[in-house]
Amino acid sequence: MRPRGVAVLAAVVAVVCACSSQPEARQAPPTATGTTTTTAVTTTTTTPPTALPGPGGTTIPVFQQPYAFGTPQQQVPPVVDGMVPVVRRIDTDRPYVFITVDDGAVRHPAAVELMRKSGVEPTLFLNSKHVDGHADYFKGFEGLATVHAHTATHPDLTGTSYDFQRGEICGNADLLRVQLGARPKLFRPPFGNYDQTTRRAAADCGFTALVMWTAAVNDGVVQFQAGGRLNAGDIVLMHFRHTFVEDFLAFLERCKQDGLTPVVLDDFLAEPKAAV
Repeated sequence: MRPRGVAVLAAVVAVVCACSSQPEARQAPPTATGTTTTTAVTTTTTTPPTALPGPGGTTIPVFQQPYAFGTPQQQVPPVVDGMVPVVRRIDTDRPYVFITVDDGAVRHPAAVELMRKSGVEPTLFLNSKHVDGHADYFKGFEGLATVHAHTATHPDLTGTSYDFQRGEICGNADLLRVQLGARPKLFRPPFGNYDQTTRRAAADCGFTALVMWTAAVNDGVVQFQAGGRLNAGDIVLMHFRHTFVEDFLAFLERCKQDGLTPVVLDDFLAEPKAAV
């Protein structure tokens, strides 16, 4: 009986060992019970205004800068034989036009608002007699317009002596530098009248160009020297007058009508060292 009992015991042990050597079954990972949330992102695009309310119930046409103003686009023509070049218009195939404002006799309170809201930066040709004692008004155009020279007392320069012309031109530049902080580089002769002496005196005073115009605004009407519309490259003349609002708005509306954008004259008459 003993051998049989031993055999039975051995069989039982073998079965137990075989069962204990089997690997344990893998447990499935717990199922997530949370909720996934998706957030939608909405991008809002603001369209720049094409017009803004202006002084006295007017509407100001608005222009966007086609390039960063203050960036040189073209070089000023060179001084030849000691005389500044005469610039009547800008040679460009882009739809650009230029507005200039002369004298400074009427310090219109709406001028800053019109420039700021329209996005248009004019070139100002100022006389010493209108700036002297009123520098604070013209300093208000900083960042909105550039300032250049128009003689000290606004005389007709043609036929006058070199010393007289030099005194009017250089004296104007010096006063603008002292009172407004920068010495101008562009010069416009009063009434658009000049001679070879004017060009030589302007060059000797450090100017780079004598600037004329191809169209003008008077009493709210744009007037053309040729044709019936503004063209790319035109330089437009207006003045600091009581009709400043009507004149400036007439220019802006004409630009919209003719498909042109006003840009900065200085950028197209940049000195060679500054041009790109």
